[in-house]
Amino acid sequence: MDLRRIPLLFVLGVALLLGGCAGTGQVSLAEVREFADASARLGGYGELSRRYRDTYEREQPYLSPAADRIAKENDARRRAVYDDFVSIQKSVVLYMQTLSVLAGDVRYDLSDRIDDLGNGLKANTESSLQQRHIAAYTGLTRLLTRVIASNYQNRSVETMVRDGDADVQVLLDAMIALTRLYAKTNENEKKTVLGIFDVEIPFSAKNADRMLVTLAKVHYLNKSTEYRLVDKRYDVALQGLTKVALGHQKMREHLNDLRSDEFRKQLAAYVRDLRNLRDALSE
Repeated sequence: MDLRRIPLLFVLGVALLLGGCAGTGQVSLAEVREFADASARLGGYGELSRRYRDTYEREQPYLSPAADRIAKENDARRRAVYDDFVSIQKSVVLYMQTLSVLAGDVRYDLSDRIDDLGNGLKANTESSLQQRHIAAYTGLTRLLTRVIASNYQNRSVETMVRDGDADVQVLLDAMIALTRLYAKTNENEKKTVLGIFDVEIPFSAKNADRMLVTLAKVHYLNKSTEYRLVDKRYDVALQGLTKVALGHQKMREHLNDLRSDEFRKQLAAYVRDLRNLRDALSE
């Protein structure tokens, strides 16, 4: 055997071995990438945040002068905290998008998305956000800035999940709590709007008011249908946010075996659930 060929053969063998390992590792993180993508695209929360902000616009025609004064004050409070509520979502979505990049084989420049996060939460006393939510937002923003600014060098999915899980869980907890607040606010709005019809229609049964009563009943049915459909969206959004939190927790628990068949099957199940919930929110 020509001994001069041994180093070259050795180098080629090592290169092929490492290349094969790298390819296998990349493919085995497909479920992580799909989970991150499905989480980022879930939807629902942003729409329901806007609905919460615009509550007064819908309920104002049905309010008495006294009730209108209180509603205006509530409207000002909701609009003051809206940006904070949406900023929480933006940070979680950007985290998931970054995680997807780390788990994939294509690099995207997400640096411009950092500007979308703004200057941090205002810690408005009316927002119901606690100090731990603000600290988690600050921590996750710093992590994202550090990772994205470094062009993902020396970063891995395992590192990202380990460093980000605690803050992600706190922010998802905040989004779940806020979605419940949105649902409660919507329930109060529904009682206000539909309550007017429940009280007024029975007392407007005169023949002269027949057309007016008919129109009122049609409007009542339309509003009832609207609220029934919106109620389902709150339920679906809460299910989705809970799935995201559980899926990310599962990744944190399996940091040392993200490539195992068992873990990949578990995460794939979360991906299917999230896609189904997204379809439900798109209806």
